[in-house]
Amino acid sequence: MRAETRVSGMDSLLGKLKLALESAVEGMSEEQLRWHPPEKWCAAEVLEHLYLTYTGTVKGFERVLQTGKPMVSRASMRQHMRACVVLGLGHMPSGRKAPKHSVPRGLAVEKVKAEVGLKIAAMDEIIGECEARFGHGKVLDHPILGPLTAAQWRKFHWVHGRHHAKQIESLRRQEGREITSS
Repeated sequence: MRAETRVSGMDSLLGKLKLALESAVEGMSEEQLRWHPPEKWCAAEVLEHLYLTYTGTVKGFERVLQTGKPMVSRASMRQHMRACVVLGLGHMPSGRKAPKHSVPRGLAVEKVKAEVGLKIAAMDEIIGECEARFGHGKVLDHPILGPLTAAQWRKFHWVHGRHHAKQIESLRRQEGREITSS
């Protein structure tokens, strides 16, 4: 891997994810992070959603290490098709409801903003541990995409996080227009 794509020894996709999210929220005040159009999440909630997905992934991989073996089932046709879209095409479909465990709960904005990068680093580390221990086969089920390899988990988080970083950037632009037109 090229050195410039790595962030503090992190996998290149997860390193790019960390940088993309930091860039998306850089300089945003709490008021800006909390602004949202009707019926939509604010940037703080989008960031919290990501934080919760990273926390969930870390917990899942911790269970894999504790059991001493991959925790995978057989993928359904629907999961296989979804995985092809997200992992193969690099496209995160819009308008999907987030799984219950990743719906924002109102965590403190500053906590989430300060710790999201740490969660990505922790996720990178534990995914790497499982990959070193169990190889390149399927290691853990994703709740929507089914069984994934460590590399596929990294790709999922890159595609998912990039999708949401773009949402945050869009919210930032919309919020700026709202304030100037008021």
